[in-house]
Amino acid sequence: MSDHADTPPRNNTTTTTTTTGSGGNTGLAFIVGILVVVVAVIGFVVFGGAESVSGDSGDDVTVTIEGAGDAVDDAGNALQGAANAIEGAAEEATDGQ
Repeated sequence: MSDHADTPPRNNTTTTTTTTGSGGNTGLAFIVGILVVVVAVIGFVVFGGAESVSGDSGDDVTVTIEGAGDAVDDAGNALQGAANAIEGAAEEATDGQ
């Protein structure tokens, strides 16, 4: 048989490397930060916007349209004519029943 005394000793080494994912939420934190800034800017514009540019801080607005009376009358007459045409077509379709 063979002599086992001539066999060199075996040194077994095991190396274990463990990596942990740090900084994985950095992208999410960046997106949430942007959303917070956008909401803050929109809130400022909607609720606390700039002062009136005209210098008059009154809330009253008066709009006057001159010459619109004729246009309104013409539009009313056109609508009445269309209604009469539809009514006539409906009566004709049902033979006046």
